[in-house]
Amino acid sequence: MLAEQVRSGLVETVHDGALAVVGPDGELVAWSGEVDRPFFFRSVAKPFQAAVCNRLGAALERESLALACASHDGEPVHVALVSALLAESGLTEAHLQCPEAWPLRSSATRRLVAAGSRGPRRMWNNCSGKHTAMLRATQASDWDLNTYLSPDHPLQQEITGYLRDLAGKVEPIGVDGCGAPVFATTATGMAQAFARLGSDGDLEPVYTAMHAYPALVSGYGNIDAQIATHLDAAAKRGAAGCLGVALRNGVGIAVKVWDGELKAAGVAVVAAIDQLGFLTDQARSLLMEVAEPPVYGGGRPVGVFSSRLELSWR
Repeated sequence: MLAEQVRSGLVETVHDGALAVVGPDGELVAWSGEVDRPFFFRSVAKPFQAAVCNRLGAALERESLALACASHDGEPVHVALVSALLAESGLTEAHLQCPEAWPLRSSATRRLVAAGSRGPRRMWNNCSGKHTAMLRATQASDWDLNTYLSPDHPLQQEITGYLRDLAGKVEPIGVDGCGAPVFATTATGMAQAFARLGSDGDLEPVYTAMHAYPALVSGYGNIDAQIATHLDAAAKRGAAGCLGVALRNGVGIAVKVWDGELKAAGVAVVAAIDQLGFLTDQARSLLMEVAEPPVYGGGRPVGVFSSRLELSWR
C-alpha cells in the first residue's frame, strides 16, 4: 500500500500501487509493489516526446519547451504561448488534432465563459503544447502534417525508438486521451527514463525548462509544479495515477497508483524522497500539501491523505 485517506478518524480509502527508484547507473535502488507490472506512460512521457521534437527541429526555447512537456491548465499564459508557437510556424489551431476541450482549471473555464468565449477549443486542451511541438517537428522534417498522430508516421517512429532506448519495452502501444500514441511501461522503466532526464546531457534542456518553468509544465499549485518548485527536480504527472520525478543527482522515481488517485501518487513520491534522505526540513514543510493533502468536509479540513510507503532496498 502506498497511501491512505482518513476522514473524521476513519480510514476511508487505501491506495495500492508500484513505486520504483533508479540510480544514475540505471539500476533499481529501492521499490514498493509490482514494479514490473505494465501500464501506460500517459502524459508522463511528454518530456521525452518533447526532446525528440526539439531534436527534429521544433526549435523550442525554454518556456516553449516547458509547454511542450505540459498537461497545462488552460490559463491565459498557456493558451497565448500555444497560439504564438503555431503562428510562428504559419500554423493554425485547425492543424491541432487533439480533441476540443475546456481548460482543466475550472477558474480558467469560468473566466472564458464570463468573457463570452465559445468553446470547447483544441487550443484549450491540456495537451495542446505537445501537439504544437509535434507539428513544428513534423513541419521542420518535411513530413505529412495531416497524419502526425499515426503510429506509423516518421515522427511517432522516432519517439517510439527513443522511449524504447530510455525505458525498455514500450509495447503494446495504445491511444492516449489526446489521440497521440501512448506507450506501455513499468514503474522500473519509467524510473529509468526519469533517471536519464536528470543525468543525460541530451535531456538537459528539457530538465532545465521543466525545473525553471513548473507552472508552464502544469499549473499553479499542481502536484508536479510544487515538486519542481521546492526541490532541485523536474516532475511530470499523468492521467490514471502516474507521476515521474527526476532529481538533479540522477535519481529517477516513478509511481503508478492502480486506482488512479493522483494525490496518492504525490504522497508516495514525497515519502520516497524523504526515505532516500533527499528531503530537507524546509522542503518538507513547503511540500506539505503534496505529502499530506487535507481531506475536506463542509469546507473545512476533516482528515488527511498520508503515506504508508515501505521501501524495499537492493
